[in-house]
Amino acid sequence: MTSALSSNQRSEVFYPSSDGEPVAESYAHLCVLLATLEVLRQYLAGQQATVLANQFLYYSQGFPKLRVAPDVMVIFNVAPGGRDNYKVWEEGEVPSVIFEMTSAGTKNHDQEFKKILYEQLGVKEYWLFDPKGEWVQGQLQGYRLRQDVYELITDNRSEPLGLRLQVEGELIGFYREDTGEKLLNPTELAQALRETQQRVDAENLARQQAEQQVEQLKQRLRELGIDPEQIEQE
Repeated sequence: MTSALSSNQRSEVFYPSSDGEPVAESYAHLCVLLATLEVLRQYLAGQQATVLANQFLYYSQGFPKLRVAPDVMVIFNVAPGGRDNYKVWEEGEVPSVIFEMTSAGTKNHDQEFKKILYEQLGVKEYWLFDPKGEWVQGQLQGYRLRQDVYELITDNRSEPLGLRLQVEGELIGFYREDTGEKLLNPTELAQALRETQQRVDAENLARQQAEQQVEQLKQRLRELGIDPEQIEQE
């Protein structure tokens, strides 16, 4: 009896997209997961890449129990947009970068099982972020694949993304290596929009006040019998 699956058997295999478990362990973990997802999604907009969060990654065809749900994963050379789940054999690409928002409760699973799995799959970078500072020194710890083995990242650079990572409270800050520009998360974008609008409003108000002052001066000149239009022409 062969263990190989026929085409009909493979088509009948069910690959769930949800297990009913919470998206994140805590509010802090949820916030950094969503912020990281949105920052990287905006950064890679227009490229042949996708960013997925807390969705099943299936890595062995015909075996739906062989799966993992990375908190955030970036896959290059695939069609952009969301998926209900991600099957490596259908897409033809493994994730290039994976982020896990870790805690003391998930430490062993993240540091042992997932690290070994991602290394074997060929994930170029694996990042652990500990928003509550429960076990990762400095909160952020990354591994880069070198000759099929993970090495500790010491420069906080993501080579596949071209970004520098920085701990900012309970969030990860992302900075472009080519320009040094920070990639703003949704909260920072909203604040920047408010500040820009306030600046525009202040400039408009100042212009209106200046225009009123000009009209008042013109009116005073007219009261003195002087034509302000002639002065402007001179």
